[in-house]
Amino acid sequence: MKLEIKIPSPGESITEVEVAAWLVEDGDYVEKNQEIAEVESEKATLPVIAEESGKVKFLIESGTQAKVGDIICTIDTDAAVPVSSQGEEKPGESATSTPAEKASTLPEKETAPQPEPVEKNTGEEHVRISPLAREKMKEHGLSLEDILDGIRRITAEDVEKVAGMKTVESSFTVSEKAGNREKTTTKMSPLRRKLGERLVSVKNETAMLTTFNEADMSAVIALRKKYQTVFTEKHGIKLGFMSFFAKAAAIALEKYPAVNSVINGEEIVSFHYADIGIAVQTDKGLMVPVIRNAESMSLAGIEKALKNLAGKARKNRISMDDMAGGTFTITNGGVFGSMLSTPILNPPQAGILGMHNIVERPVAINGKVEVRPVMYIALSYDHRLVDGRDSVGFLKTVKELIENPALMITGGEDPYQILLNL
Repeated sequence: MKLEIKIPSPGESITEVEVAAWLVEDGDYVEKNQEIAEVESEKATLPVIAEESGKVKFLIESGTQAKVGDIICTIDTDAAVPVSSQGEEKPGESATSTPAEKASTLPEKETAPQPEPVEKNTGEEHVRISPLAREKMKEHGLSLEDILDGIRRITAEDVEKVAGMKTVESSFTVSEKAGNREKTTTKMSPLRRKLGERLVSVKNETAMLTTFNEADMSAVIALRKKYQTVFTEKHGIKLGFMSFFAKAAAIALEKYPAVNSVINGEEIVSFHYADIGIAVQTDKGLMVPVIRNAESMSLAGIEKALKNLAGKARKNRISMDDMAGGTFTITNGGVFGSMLSTPILNPPQAGILGMHNIVERPVAINGKVEVRPVMYIALSYDHRLVDGRDSVGFLKTVKELIENPALMITGGEDPYQILLNL
């Protein structure tokens, strides 16, 4: 029976996809539930799964646009299982080899390959010269006669010994190589095309500004160092920096709701929850999976959610539901070494927080200069929704929570004021 495999739907609003890549060869025997192809839309990449075992036949080539629901391939479920899938053959053995023939292919234990005797001053074709040695000979302008002093294989060490004894006319001659004029042209994926359109629309349709601050990371670093082992043993995951910033951002969004808002026509919609998107760089482009209700999650919960979503994104198994509906975004250019940047908004959101690398810098502490691990942080915001007071206040709150993580327990409020009911 020939089973028809159809292109899956990435989402309700998407009707066309691109067959990004085949993961098997045309005519291969595939197993049930095996991933046989990837289809890519403007928002996500989905796998095509073999519903039954059998021989696959392509109907749509990779790089081709197709409609959702089109038949991408057929699987002949009556095809015989190939011998190779029943048992792997050893290299050098064929299915028809007899035991005697197989035994004859085994190397003898007593004998080892020996270099053939070579007379001095014979041609290079009769002498075994390692590739590295041959390059060294060319580099130093040495001939075989300069190197060969016995019947043996010439190595790079031999060449270096002779080169050290031979006077080279110019030790400072720089060999010039021809410049590389090659170029590669690749087709832009639907995901990257859509991303480009969104980035251009942000610049044209929003009043984007960026405000900056710096955060002393000493307290967070000390906290991670002190509790990392216990935290990992209990929760099964390492404590990173992102969970601190996600929690701090969730608390700051509650204090400054304008940053947690969107424009809907002539109305402003403010959210009373923090669905924080975390920008993840993948081979397919930038993806932003969303951590739901980050305001009510612990640091461990945020770390587990982040690991799960980032893993799915990097494996191109992220779904539309995983990326839909964020109210705020965090991006971390520091993992690539960025000192400072102006992150671009993720529409229709009103704000995005940029993290950067941690560098030891001299700072003034109580009138004295001390070296502290400092991170520059940035908030890009839509000035149509967010005023300067709210943007600066939001970033200042994030800074204070990072520099004093204990304040996250009290929602950013001074614990002594709470104790004294002030």
